Amino acid sequence: MYRDYYCGEPTENLVNKEITISGWVNKRRDHGGLLFIDLRDRTGLIQVIFDPENLKPSEINWNQFRSEWIIKVKGLVKLRPKGTQNPKLNTGKIELIAKSYEVINKSKTLPFEISDFKEETEEFLRLKYRYLDLRRPQKYNILNLRHNVIKYIRDYLDNKGFLEIETPILIKSTPEGARDFVVPS
Repeated sequence: MYRDYYCGEPTENLVNKEITISGWVNKRRDHGGLLFIDLRDRTGLIQVIFDPENLKPSEINWNQFRSEWIIKVKGLVKLRPKGTQNPKLNTGKIELIAKSYEVINKSKTLPFEISDFKEETEEFLRLKYRYLDLRRPQKYNILNLRHNVIKYIRDYLDNKGFLEIETPILIKSTPEGARDFVVPS
């Protein structure tokens, strides 16, 4: 199982419970013996703490983690100490103390940074790597809003007794284009 919860779902109701989450490494902060990782998925961020005391000796090679690697972490949910809580996040009052982890997929160096996105990133680069650009929360929120509006309209019309029918699209053939409709002979 890759996860019990999405990264943005755990709350203080889960304190002292063991959960499994997976996501992209968003940010990595090394504080001597402790490693702090912000793990991200489509629902948000959660802070994961890697402490050598809580891991097996064979698992203490976590210094290798890089941005956008996909990892699965099993750990214990704890309340963050006073003064370190982040009210901007749904998960800002808690942190996950890693007990074990698995690297699901490694990432090569990205053409642009996703977590620290700057508007100066050239548009052609963002379009070429649009699958990376869509990982940014701003782009995801636009797609999610579009999805919710269309779903609301469909549900409304369905409740009013309308029937959705997909009709064929009549198109004009383009010169020098490929054959539009292949007819078996």
